[in-house]
Amino acid sequence: MRLRTPDRRFVIPAKAGIQGFLSLFLASSAFAADYAGPLFDAHLHYNVEAFNGAEGPHPIPDVLGRMQRSGVRAIISNSRPNDGTRSLAQSPLTAQAGVTVVPFVRLYRNRADYTNWFRDDTIYDMVQAELARGTAAGPYRGIGEFHLYDSANAKGPVALKLMVLAEEKDLAVLAHVDDTAVDLLMAHTPSKGAKLRLIWAHTGIGGPPAARVDQMMARYPRLMGELSYRPGLTCEGGKLCPEWRALILKYPGRFLVGSDTWVNQRWQAYEDTMKAYRTWLGDLPADVARRVAWDNGASLFGLKQP
Repeated sequence: MRLRTPDRRFVIPAKAGIQGFLSLFLASSAFAADYAGPLFDAHLHYNVEAFNGAEGPHPIPDVLGRMQRSGVRAIISNSRPNDGTRSLAQSPLTAQAGVTVVPFVRLYRNRADYTNWFRDDTIYDMVQAELARGTAAGPYRGIGEFHLYDSANAKGPVALKLMVLAEEKDLAVLAHVDDTAVDLLMAHTPSKGAKLRLIWAHTGIGGPPAARVDQMMARYPRLMGELSYRPGLTCEGGKLCPEWRALILKYPGRFLVGSDTWVNQRWQAYEDTMKAYRTWLGDLPADVARRVAWDNGASLFGLKQP
């Protein structure tokens, strides 16, 4: 005689009794539990609309509180203008909150720069000045986030110079671009993309299929996929879709999570965003979940364990 339940994975001999059933049930529940470790937010903005240094709906105590409640222990901060990143880096409240700031130089002084940066030499000059200035958290570690709504603009003269600069100075690049633009940007570098640390925001504009992302990961050994608001990533119950789960398992050291707080509504949803990550991270083996949630970002920038 066998005891049957609706889920045949839990079919156990009757003689095992309730204790055996409960052991199997608890083991299954533990496997499906949400990820509970530290998070590295690899795509965070602290733009002027959130706080301009004097006023705004999300001053520093507010945003740090959201990070703390979410278990976020480190962030890539890039802001329009760069004042927002510097303010987070220099605030004593940031260290008190246990949050490490990895500062990036953003290419935007204002919204007009979104569509013209790739051919505007004053942007290149601004990046050089920011790199020389640094932050209270140390030197800038990367360039971006920047956008290319037309992939052909990756051929712009400033885009070319910035990719060369990034590889020469070992700066990471946070790029909101499609897969064609990734190829064009990588082609600008002396190594043709073999050495550039490019973080692909949302792992592609418009959501190239997982098979195409697989090709890109194989071609560029230092390409990282940042997964905020990635179309098709999750399916029923907020769990990973099968093709994405398989891809993350194939490249466990190549993916990151982020918040993309480019508008204030994203700050208001910050904790829900991080909770959703914890749900699908819990669908991965524990060591892989930890790598995507924390280790990959921490290793990229040499951060200590929290």
